[in-house]
Amino acid sequence: MSEVRIAAEPRTTFGKGAARKIRRADKVPAVLYGHGIDPKHLTLPGHEVLLALRTPNVLIHLKGEGVDELALPKGVQRDPIKGFVEHVDLLLVKRGEKVNVEVPVTTTGDVNSEGLLDLQLTAVPVEAEATHIPTGVEVDVEGLEVGASVTAGQLTLPQGVSLATDPETVVLHVLAKPVEAPAEAEEAAEGEAAEAPAEGETAAE
Repeated sequence: MSEVRIAAEPRTTFGKGAARKIRRADKVPAVLYGHGIDPKHLTLPGHEVLLALRTPNVLIHLKGEGVDELALPKGVQRDPIKGFVEHVDLLLVKRGEKVNVEVPVTTTGDVNSEGLLDLQLTAVPVEAEATHIPTGVEVDVEGLEVGASVTAGQLTLPQGVSLATDPETVVLHVLAKPVEAPAEAEEAAEGEAAEAPAEGETAAE
């Protein structure tokens, strides 16, 4: 995983009013914590943060006055309507340190034509070195038959990455496609509806 370098400024003003002022300047309030340090309150450039967060578990290199650290996003608050980042919690990490994260699960290929893929987990917990977190785990489902399943323990993980959940956890399985009603049954139902008396009428009429 590549590092994303982001300039960080110390933040000395707090409260809702101060946070709004920071956001109006296209910046984001952030807090860096971990490894027993006192939390560091920072201000980060909004556009750079937004771009960085497009990558799951992005490793951020914070560089600025009194700050030269590596961090992982652990909590992101977004505006519910416009979607811009309002606040970020960052976890301090060190090179060589193992961390627990969730990485996205993606699939390639198509299951048997009679089956329907049911993805139970969109992300799987793993343990990885902080500077070598995989961007995702890929599962080949080409030709899987109805009833087949893939568990977490069957996933192929990159070297140095280990599973951090029960290996028997089902990641995906293949369901049978719903059986469609025969055309004859549909035609019969339409015929019965056409022959039924309209509301307020009787058979004698």
